[in-house]
Amino acid sequence: MKKFVMLLNAVAVIALLAACGGKKAEVATTEETVAYTVLDLPVVDLSTYTVDEAGWITLFDGQTFNGWRGYNREDVPGAWIIEDGAIKIQGSGRGEAGAQNGGDLIFAQKFDNFELELEWKVSKGANSGIFYLAQEIEGQPIYISSPEYQVLDNEGHPDAMLGKDGNRKSASLYDMIPANPQNAKPEGEWNKAKIVCFKGTVVHFQNDEQVLEYHLWTDAWNALLQESKFKEGSKDFPLAFGLLSDCGGPEHKGFIGLQDHGDDVWFRNIKVKILN
Repeated sequence: MKKFVMLLNAVAVIALLAACGGKKAEVATTEETVAYTVLDLPVVDLSTYTVDEAGWITLFDGQTFNGWRGYNREDVPGAWIIEDGAIKIQGSGRGEAGAQNGGDLIFAQKFDNFELELEWKVSKGANSGIFYLAQEIEGQPIYISSPEYQVLDNEGHPDAMLGKDGNRKSASLYDMIPANPQNAKPEGEWNKAKIVCFKGTVVHFQNDEQVLEYHLWTDAWNALLQESKFKEGSKDFPLAFGLLSDCGGPEHKGFIGLQDHGDDVWFRNIKVKILN
């Protein structure tokens, strides 16, 4: 396991030093310096995966967790199972990653320009999410560094009424941009999600309709962050603004992840197309 220890702030880089097992950066802050560690855990060799005639790579074979592991760990948390050809998170009822055998799941390879498609369904009152461009930050939740495509029972979970203008309902860019139109199917029914990320432009689709578009690494993106729970100077999420402002890290690449929010949720037919 390799680690990259860094000090975070969006103001200015003071020094970049070679360090044993990684790189160490020192960054000035307006208030105080915040340290974090980026893990460098095993990834899969994507060249061993079959690409179909349309350019799609199947990330989940419907039978095994090949290519998948827990966020910030090398195994699959026990709360995740395969049921009827779908990946299922077995709800603990303890909130986000609250169970001892829980935690978020990632496909163990980073992507930059891609099109992701999958199907999801939720149990009554369930909450989850699809993450992209995520980094593995030691001791921190995945959403600290990753935009989130919200997965939610809009009729049964209170988050649907929180946030602003419905920006916590399904397919929304969580806590930032609402999905419009809001065309989610109810709990127990399968929904189709698609996320397109190309050179900083990101588009969310729900059930074959485009519901939002935004542009990473821009002033507009930072303004969205400043109006969200991940704003600069947040006491609850001190790392989030800096990591999300430049999400994907120096290479603007990151992991695709599925969230354990303590509820029963299913994912299937997960595939990705790499865009050039």
